[in-house]
Amino acid sequence: MIDIIAQSTGITGNLTSAFGLLGAAIGVGLIGTKAAEAVGRNPGASGKILVQAIIGMALAEGLGILALFLA
Repeated sequence: MIDIIAQSTGITGNLTSAFGLLGAAIGVGLIGTKAAEAVGRNPGASGKILVQAIIGMALAEGLGILALFLA
């Protein structure tokens, strides 16, 4: 019985980390897409857009890494 509980706990942790990292990957992709669209609309503001996009991507990846370690 304890073995079954241990195995299900491991599987649950793996799924939790996988979904957390999937969400982070989707978030980074959306941030990159919207940043590229914004630069396409206003090339003069590419420096400011790039900085904000990098900060947003770092925050999304940070949450993904947090999900990986907490699962």
